[in-house]
Amino acid sequence: FQMDTTQESYLDLFPLDAIVYLTPDSENVLEDIDPNKVYVLGGLVDESIHKKLTLQRAQEQSLHTARLPIREYMVKTANTKNYHSETLAINQVFDVLSTYYETRSWPAALKAGVSSGKGYMLPD
Repeated sequence: FQMDTTQESYLDLFPLDAIVYLTPDSENVLEDIDPNKVYVLGGLVDESIHKKLTLQRAQEQSLHTARLPIREYMVKTANTKNYHSETLAINQVFDVLSTYYETRSWPAALKAGVSSGKGYMLPD
């Protein structure tokens, strides 16, 4: 993958209608990757303190949002902590997106990026 870094904001580099801000709090499900879109992967350290911050930031910037289709393809697992989270680290989101782009399979992509510690698994 080719990667460029810049101090400029994505808001200054791309048209607003080309940007999709990925946030686990979006009501919109990412169904496919559009090569004409720019996907923004946000990063927060503590999901409990900053709940819905990425969604709020995207809405303030009038950006389209989407979430990974975790609940559409995965099921919650029984666990002692009753813990289930759709919030992933940036590298996990990148793994999901790159695997989906290569395979065009959400189950394969989610298996590659969503660890069992998140409380989800693919159904048998």
